[in-house]
Amino acid sequence: MPDMILKGKALKFGDNISTDLITPGRYAHLRSNLSELAKHTMEDADPTFVDKVRPGDFIIAGKNFGLGSSREHAPLVIKMTGISAILAKSVARIFFRNSINQGLPILICDTDKIDSGDEIKVNLTKGVITNSTSGIQLTFGKLPQVMLDILSEGGLIPYINKYGDFKL
Repeated sequence: MPDMILKGKALKFGDNISTDLITPGRYAHLRSNLSELAKHTMEDADPTFVDKVRPGDFIIAGKNFGLGSSREHAPLVIKMTGISAILAKSVARIFFRNSINQGLPILICDTDKIDSGDEIKVNLTKGVITNSTSGIQLTFGKLPQVMLDILSEGGLIPYINKYGDFKL
């Protein structure tokens, strides 16, 4: 399998970005209309987020990203905005799993040396992040092959539809 490379701009957030900040509860009625819900992604953390995000961009966060209630649509609407991956110091376990299932890479790494606006390149296969703006290279724990396979298919459902089962 060729290396899976992602490139984009960093959009930085702090610690404790909850699923309520990702998808505000006041928009719960939009859960069956994901394209409308996606227009409000990260609204309470940064009201300008959906206006400035571009396809391929990255969310860069601190500790405890995705804490709170288990909202499967939270990582999905992030992906729908064009975000290619989330890089964070730590992530809520269920949010991590929901992200992979939705085909959104979520990588645990030291994000202190990445600033908003930095140009980032991520090699998912090798576990390497290059901050092209600063020239700094970071690493993250390599994802298991089965997770890379799920991500390459766009999520768990497309993976199961294609293969019918896991290739372990």
